[in-house]
Order: sequence, then structure tokens, then C-alpha cells
Amino acid sequence: MLANGVAKIPAAGKVVNRASLMENGKVYIHYDHTDPCRHSRWTARESYQYMYRRPWRKVMDFYSDLVSCGKGASSLSSLFVDEKLVSQDITENFHICEETCLANIPTKDKTGRWERVTFKIVLSYHGGSFDGWQKQPGLNTVQGLVEKSLGRFVDERKSKKLKDRSLPLEGCAVVAGRTDKGVTTLQQVCSFYTWRKDVKCGDIKDAINEAAPGKLRALTVARVSRVFHPNFAANWRRYFYIFPLDDGEGRINHNEDDNMYNTVAKPRNFSIDKVNKLLRQLEGRSLSYKMFARDTKAPRSTGPPTECFMFHARATDAKLPNDDKVQDCVGGLRVMCVELVANRFLRKMVRVLVATAIREAAAGAEDDALLKLMDATCRRATAPPAPPEGLCLVDVGYGEFKQENCLIL
Repeated sequence: MLANGVAKIPAAGKVVNRASLMENGKVYIHYDHTDPCRHSRWTARESYQYMYRRPWRKVMDFYSDLVSCGKGASSLSSLFVDEKLVSQDITENFHICEETCLANIPTKDKTGRWERVTFKIVLSYHGGSFDGWQKQPGLNTVQGLVEKSLGRFVDERKSKKLKDRSLPLEGCAVVAGRTDKGVTTLQQVCSFYTWRKDVKCGDIKDAINEAAPGKLRALTVARVSRVFHPNFAANWRRYFYIFPLDDGEGRINHNEDDNMYNTVAKPRNFSIDKVNKLLRQLEGRSLSYKMFARDTKAPRSTGPPTECFMFHARATDAKLPNDDKVQDCVGGLRVMCVELVANRFLRKMVRVLVATAIREAAAGAEDDALLKLMDATCRRATAPPAPPEGLCLVDVGYGEFKQENCLIL
């Protein structure tokens, strides 16, 4: 728990065992905050209700339009038509420079059948149309479709191995970062290699684009150095979260058990400016985000594996378009947009950060509230993850991070 910003181990009676029985029968134990805002802060159940009672379908439709238009990360700038933000040309030129640098990375020459050709593939896909990135039996995943499409470019030696093992003819795609079900990406990066010399970039692009038209698109395919690894070579990742503000049903149902402990009426809204102030405290710092992660393996729950450097963390308001015309945002759904750029992100970290920032802003917490939560003793101190439907992996960077290329400045 936190007392004046200092982490303390709670006594047995301090972690309040006010178990809320959710509609699904799951029991939640609340974390006992000790700061002045503790009576105004939403419980896990209340945060969940506030987050999920939103018109998420409109956000998903908007992301679907962005994937269909095939403009990648630059298409998000349509949310800010009245502001001088990133232009399409800047974004496109930035990635062209990256590909040129990657292609010129020196590597040891190898000849014969061991000389392989590596391709960098930039993908865009709609999160609501797939069961996440990672290939899983019986599920419609992005990795499954991409690797099936790459099967026609597998070299003869690997093809024979797969046939001998009675395995399907598929390629192997290595990705910069796996995404959960419901999460959209505009410029995801993966790589594929083969020992065949006759494979062309255009053929790979066409094969992937035939797999799920309108839902999965290969934006660019480039031949790069064989030492290129989409995950290990990445210097930063950029995420974008869209949170609907016009809900109409954002009412929170407080439990009678909760009301026994709280006599102060809890807030029903929050300030976007406050969320921005909370997030900006994270910029330029290398911190352990273990309290903001979920479902991580034991070795990645403590120590250096939990540390991330946040380059950019901002929030602002915008409007979604009324119809399928992405450029027309006048009079559309009011939303809050959050942009986060870091060298890496932990499991569900972005969604927990967004949900916790909203919760703390509504409670009227101090501007350094997120920093203080870093020292909490239990992950229940942070809010449950925000819905995946609002999250989008914008792009992955292999060059120097430049803040002027961000959407929210």
C-alpha cells in the first residue's frame, strides 16, 4: 500500500477483504489505498463497469476503416484535422529511411544452400476480426493466416521436412510483438526468411493480401539483412488508445458492501487534461511497470525484465467520424486519445495504464499518482485492464525516436 508515496507492506487486516461478487461469480479482493483520495477511488468492479459500458463498436468500426484504407500509421492523423500534427509524408518517409538502414546492416557472407534471404513485412490488421496474433489450434489468428500465405515461398529442404512430419506447408513469421484478441495494428512488423532466391517482395505482399481482404493487409515488403530481427532490433513501439466519452450508460452501480465503507459519493467523470498530466510524469524515465502488467510469467514479474523507458506519454480529446469517411470527424463521437511510446511494453501494460490513469484522474489524485503506484505491493493497486477494442499498435521503430513524429504533442 502507499502512505505519503512510500511503499509499506499491509498488515493482514489492512487489505480489506470486501469481496465483490461479480455477475460471473468471480470474487475480487480490493486493495486498501491510504491516500486522501481513497474514498473517491473506484473499486476494480466499478472501474470495469465504467470502462466496458461504452460504445466500443464505433471504435472498432473506425479502426476497421483505417485498416481498409491501407495508409498505415498516418491514417490516425485524420482524428486531428483541425491541428497541425504529423503529416502522411513525414510518416512514410521515416519508414523508408528505416528500411534503407536495415538493408545496409553489414553481415557475414555465406554461400551455398545456407545463404538465406530475409524479408521485412509491415502488416495492418483489424483486431476485432481475429483471435489475436499468436497461432493457436482452432482459432482464427493473424500469425496462422500469415504463415499459411508464406507457405508457397518455403524452400525445398524445409518443405520436405514438413511433409515428412505430416505438417502443413507453412512459413515461419517472427513478429515485433504479439497482440491480444481485439487489438488492432496499423504497422506491425514481422520477418520471414527462405533460401529460395526467386522470391519477390511483390509476390509475398500479394499472397498475404489474398488471405483476408479488408481485415489483413501487407503494407510493404522489403528485403533486409539476414541479421534483422523484428523484436530484438526494435528501439521503440508506439501504441494508441481511443476511449469513448459519450456513453450514456457509463453509470456505476455501487455495491451495498462498498457503501458501508464509503460515505463520499464517487465521481462519474474525469478530466482529460488531468489524465495528460498523470501520463506526462512517466516521460523520460526508466521505471519498473510490474504493477501495471498482467498475466506475466514469474521470471518477468520482478527485476530488470519489468523495466521500460517511456519516451512519450500524452492524452488529448478528438472526435470519431460519423460515417465511413475517415476524414469527416465533425460532429462525431467524442473520444479521449492516449499515445504511448516506449522501448518495450509488458503484458497488458498499456491497457492497465490507461484504465488506472482514468481512475486516478476521476478520483482527483495528485499528478504523481502513477509514479507512486510503481511502489505498490500488489497489482490490485492498479485498475483492471481497459477493453482491448480501444487499443492499437501504431508502429515499431528501428531508428532514433523523434517526438515530432508523434500524433499528440
